[in-house]
Amino acid sequence: MEMIIVAAIGVLGAVMANKGIAGFNDGLRPIMPENLEGRMSRKELAATAFAMSFGLVIGFGIPFSLTSSIVLIHSIFLGTDIIGTFTPSDNKGTILAGILGGLYGIGIVRGLEAVVNLFEYLPVNFIESLGEVGNPVVVSFAVFPALATAYQFGVKKGLLNLVISLLARQIAVIVSPISLGTASISLNTEGMALIAGMIVLLFFAIREKSEEEGVDLASVFAERVSRIRKNIVILMLTGGLVAAATSYTIIAGDPISLNLAAEGNFVDAGFTALARGIGFIPLIASTAIATGVYGPVGMTFVFAIGFFIKNPLIAFIAGTLMMGLEVIVLDKLGNTLDKYPGIRSAGDNIRNAMTALLEVALLVGGMNAANAIAPGLGFFVVAGLFILNEIAGRPIVKMAVGPVAAIVVGILVNILNIIGLFNIPA
Repeated sequence: MEMIIVAAIGVLGAVMANKGIAGFNDGLRPIMPENLEGRMSRKELAATAFAMSFGLVIGFGIPFSLTSSIVLIHSIFLGTDIIGTFTPSDNKGTILAGILGGLYGIGIVRGLEAVVNLFEYLPVNFIESLGEVGNPVVVSFAVFPALATAYQFGVKKGLLNLVISLLARQIAVIVSPISLGTASISLNTEGMALIAGMIVLLFFAIREKSEEEGVDLASVFAERVSRIRKNIVILMLTGGLVAAATSYTIIAGDPISLNLAAEGNFVDAGFTALARGIGFIPLIASTAIATGVYGPVGMTFVFAIGFFIKNPLIAFIAGTLMMGLEVIVLDKLGNTLDKYPGIRSAGDNIRNAMTALLEVALLVGGMNAANAIAPGLGFFVVAGLFILNEIAGRPIVKMAVGPVAAIVVGILVNILNIIGLFNIPA
């Protein structure tokens, strides 16, 4: 069943990219109408998709997926973006895209399993140590609402949010577990800090209300909004399948929730995915209205549904309904964002804060993992590769350097062990 779901996700992702219905890469969606409306050739679109997505699959999606048994969704949908744009847009090309997309989805999951199994036969099995990559992320993820507040409203309000989040966390430490008769409820400390931080951020954001009449994007681009609604069925089906796959703990939508889910903290992973979804509302809604191209995972709330609902069938139904609701209220969301510019800005700042947090946490995690694999040598290699990547103009995205470097250390120590230059730590 799990492989069927993954294959179906690959099929739908590639078909939607092929027909210009949806694209996963945020940079690709605004370009798709250029091809659909005849201003860009299919070859140019395919070359653009490849240039934007291939490096992220290799340097971002797969390394994170290797650090746990969960596949980062970027590994699948960035690949289906490429497959969909490289195949012709006629009926035969669409069928071919679906077949290749399904095989690709299965290949990613099975391929990663094969790599993990292969590592077990190496003299130095470093897979367990790679789990250290996510530890700083798990602990520090609740900081991002305070960072987003600081980006948008200044350091003083950001510090205030940080203090409130810290107090919420420590109160949860002291009062948990809460006894209710014979039952007890354990409060998650990071989860309470995250909730408190998001409340403070949204409190500041909602106070910024525009009194001016802005441009009604939904009316200006009514034809493109209508195009998205015509494809609501395939979008709903994809949303349901993604929610079901998340419920099965096959996939995750971002590195933070992936690491939380890998630790078994599904509620925290759900809250993180929920907060990320809030952050993606402005980006997804605005680009969808302006381009007529949606995202295969919508505003990413389907991941939160999958983590909160650990029954794949119910998660599928809820994810289907959520994606349908997103499409139906798309124009209303656009109008709301025009009226509350603070919320629109908050979305951008949440994404920026998450990125900044991940860059730090994953570098620390990568160094910890590398040092667990090879004490001393691990720090040496990760620090060197991080600086070299910066000097080279970041061929690997900054937040992926830590995990990639940790994997490099694991491969390096096996080579050194074979030639007698590394002894396995006792």
